[in-house]
Amino acid sequence: METYATALSYAIPGFIVLILIEYLVSRWKKIPVNEAMDTISSLSSGITDTLRSLTGLAVIIISYDWMVDHIALLEIKSSVLVYILTFIGLDFAGYWSHRFNHTINLFWNRHIIHHSSEEFNLACALRQSISAIVSIYFFLYIPLALIGIPANVIALVAPIHLFAQFWYHTQLVNKMGILEHIIVTPSHHRVHHAINDEYLDKNYSQIFIFWDKLFGTFQEEIPEKPPVYGVKKPVNTWNPFFINFMHAWGILKDAWRTKNWWDKIRIWYMPTGWRPDDVKEKFPIQIITDPYTREKYKTESSLSLKIWSWLQLTITLALMYYLLISFGDLEFTQIIYYAIFLALTIFAYTSLMDRHSISIYAEIFKLGFGVYLIIQGDGWFGIDSLLNGATYAILVYLVISLILSFYFQFIERKYTTQSIKVV
Repeated sequence: METYATALSYAIPGFIVLILIEYLVSRWKKIPVNEAMDTISSLSSGITDTLRSLTGLAVIIISYDWMVDHIALLEIKSSVLVYILTFIGLDFAGYWSHRFNHTINLFWNRHIIHHSSEEFNLACALRQSISAIVSIYFFLYIPLALIGIPANVIALVAPIHLFAQFWYHTQLVNKMGILEHIIVTPSHHRVHHAINDEYLDKNYSQIFIFWDKLFGTFQEEIPEKPPVYGVKKPVNTWNPFFINFMHAWGILKDAWRTKNWWDKIRIWYMPTGWRPDDVKEKFPIQIITDPYTREKYKTESSLSLKIWSWLQLTITLALMYYLLISFGDLEFTQIIYYAIFLALTIFAYTSLMDRHSISIYAEIFKLGFGVYLIIQGDGWFGIDSLLNGATYAILVYLVISLILSFYFQFIERKYTTQSIKVV
C-alpha cells in the first residue's frame, strides 16, 4: 500500500496539470467543457476513491495470489512478452467487468459515480466508486492465473492500465485516424458517456476498442447526434457520497415497497433501471427521455461560494498529499482517522455546494473531530516538523470553515432570496 501511495503522489499532480491544460485549451478554442461546481465535485470524488484505496477498504472473495498458487497450469518468468500479455488480459477482464456494471441493476451502483457528471472532461475521469467495496469479478482473472502470470506482474501492470484510461475523457480531441480502429479514443468514450438512445450501453472497452467490435457493443460517434452526458436518472447533487449509494438505496426502497415477493428478489440482478410494475406506477421517478432538452443540475452559486469551494478543494488536496507522502510514517489507525477527517471535509463542502442544511452538521462534527485529532496527536500528524505552525493554520481553517458555512447557508442565501423577491 505504501508503494501505491508513492505512485499516487506522482500521478495526482500529473492529473491536475493535465486538467489545467485542458481548461486553458478549452478557453482558447472557446469550447466550454468545465463547470466550476461539477469540476470540484469530480475532483472531490477522486479524493474519496484515493482514501478508499489507501485505507484498504475492500473485501476480496478470492485473491489473485491464491488463484496463481492453486490453479496455475504453467510457471512463467517475467519478460516483456509476459507484461504485454498481462496488459491484454487485464483489458479483457476490464471490458467484461465494465459491461456487467452497466447491465446488472445492483452492479450499476458500483459505476454510476463515473457517469454522473453532466459534463465530459478530464476531471470527470476521476469520478471513481467507493461503493465497490467487495471484489466480485475475481473469476475474470482466472485465465491469467491459469497460465501462471505472477501476482507481482499484475500488481505492477494494473495501475498503469488504470491510469491509461484517463486521457480520453475529453471533448477537445476529434477523430484520430487509424487509431480509431485499435485503441479507445476520446470519440469512442464520448459515445460511452452519452445518454442518447443511439449511444446507450456501447463502447465498454478500456484500452483496446476491438473488444467492443468483437462482442457487438461498438458504436461510432455520429456527427449529427452530439453526445449528451450524464445518467438517465439525474443524480442532482454534487456530493460524491450521495451519488455512490443512491442507486442501491433506490433498489432497496423498491424491493421494500413492491408487493410481489419474486420482484423483491429479482430486482437486484435484473437489467439496470428495471423496477416492479406496482412500484413504478405508485412511485414514479424522473427519467430523461429527450436528452436534447435536458436541463443540467445547478444550484445557487455566488462567486464567493465558488471561490470558497475551490479553496476547500485545494486545502483538501494539500492535506491528502501530506497523507500520501507521510503514509509510511503513520500507523494504520492514524491513516483511518486521517481518511475519516478528509471524508468529512468533502461531505461538508459538497453538501454546502448543494445548499443542503446537512452541511452545517457535518462542519460541526468536522471541527470537533479535527480538534480531537490535534489534541490526541499533539499536533496534526507530525506536520509541524515539515512546516512550522501548520497545526495552528489547520485549527484556524476549521473554525473559519464552520463560520463561512453558516454564512453561506443562512445569511448569504437569505439575502439572495430576499433580493430575488424584491426584483
